[in-house]
Amino acid sequence: MSDSSRDTAEGAGWGATELGTYKRLMPAEVEKISWLDPRMLWAARNGVLASWFGDPTGRTRSRWVAQRAASGVPADKVIRRDDPDRFSFLVIGDTGEGDDPQYSVVPGFLKTGQDTRFAVLASDVIYPVGSADDYGTKFFRPYQDYRAPIYAIPGNHDWYEDLGAFMRVFCGDAPPLAPQPAPRVLSKAWLQKVLWHKPRKGDGQRLDAARQLRSAAAQQAVQPGPYWAIDAGPVRIIGIDTGLLGTLDAEQGAWLREVSQGPRPKILITGSPLYVDGAHHPCAIEGGGTVDDIVRDPAHRYVAAIGGDIHNYQRYPVQVDGRTIQYVVSGGGGAFMHATHTIPRVDIANVTEKDFRCYPLRGDSLAFYSKLYGRRLRLRRFFTLTEAEASAVVAERLEMPLTRAQQKTARITWRTRLVAGLLGAGRRPDRAARFRLPVRKIYTSLFSPSSATYSPPFFKQFLRLDVTPETVRLRCYAATGSRAQELDPPVEDEVTIPLV
Repeated sequence: MSDSSRDTAEGAGWGATELGTYKRLMPAEVEKISWLDPRMLWAARNGVLASWFGDPTGRTRSRWVAQRAASGVPADKVIRRDDPDRFSFLVIGDTGEGDDPQYSVVPGFLKTGQDTRFAVLASDVIYPVGSADDYGTKFFRPYQDYRAPIYAIPGNHDWYEDLGAFMRVFCGDAPPLAPQPAPRVLSKAWLQKVLWHKPRKGDGQRLDAARQLRSAAAQQAVQPGPYWAIDAGPVRIIGIDTGLLGTLDAEQGAWLREVSQGPRPKILITGSPLYVDGAHHPCAIEGGGTVDDIVRDPAHRYVAAIGGDIHNYQRYPVQVDGRTIQYVVSGGGGAFMHATHTIPRVDIANVTEKDFRCYPLRGDSLAFYSKLYGRRLRLRRFFTLTEAEASAVVAERLEMPLTRAQQKTARITWRTRLVAGLLGAGRRPDRAARFRLPVRKIYTSLFSPSSATYSPPFFKQFLRLDVTPETVRLRCYAATGSRAQELDPPVEDEVTIPLV
């Protein structure tokens, strides 16, 4: 097995001597998404509008679900597969930017997934706004050689065009929704409708041609709607749709409570992680209660909750009533990397740094960001930190040992500390408020890597879960963009989850 980032700097992808073969899979021209581009922000405005005027996601989702029910979809929305008691599947999240980082994941994904029965795409299938004509280069092309079905739950970006393209691709070519009555002129609802982003006229004309890239019988899957359950071997996998603002409507909440009943072990897949960045986000359900209330109920037998949306990997083994639930973030499938170096020292729900895992390591995240901003601000000599410097200053700020096994402490200078502070490197929770710089939010929000870097290491990842009647083995595989790690994807984290 090849070195991981926890072993060596080379295992993290630093100093890669040979670029991976992923570029051969890519189209000749690639759209490079920048979230600093005002046109991109305007196209993706529906999330902001929903927070201002009210979130219409629940009503729209109910209409989609009703339309699917009228076409004969089972009321329980359960996909009953014929997988054996021992099988494997993949989970990959937040994929659809269609550029180098997304395609760099594909060779390792295909190699690791050769014997898997299916894959689940957890959140944000297509950026920036879920358009149908983007599915060719951002879904069908990259995964054309994955020979098994792919199921999906939508993320907020898939909802920016009211989920129309997602439903066409994953739900049996669902027809468009019938138009709703026009709201009263100059009302709040009217203003929202006027400002709401809508699909381009003629969007989807290239979709039929794109489907041919995944047209084999073994690749086909039709799911009952944007949320569903899969009975596979000894487990039930439940996928929920958290819409634009990361919540559940009452109808979906009632369904989730119903399909969570029974002794069968369960794994939740959600677009909104329940534990992330050292904080708890239980996910509210309209009418009362939370998703995490359902997950924690011992009668429901959840063993893991895996969320996308945040573009990195994190794992929190939380003790609940004498058992452990693995709360996982897995959104590193292709979109720009969300920093891990801004995560404070973890101390939540009795999970400490000893138990917590993340990828990329915080030091690698800080080094990646310092290089990115040094180039962007034309201050390379000042901003750029080596991976050794970044790891050392993160360890100092968090008051913890170096994470990488084969590493010596680098000298920490005033410049190293200043750059770490400017780029938002985390601290102990009890010290964070005292040492927070006023510019920290600017550097971690305004200057987040809105467009990806196009040379390794990319710090992407995906999951493989191996299921038996007794256990689920969850492994996080890395994709850095280097040739060596395409051939032998490193395992960045591994945990065995008991089912009995």
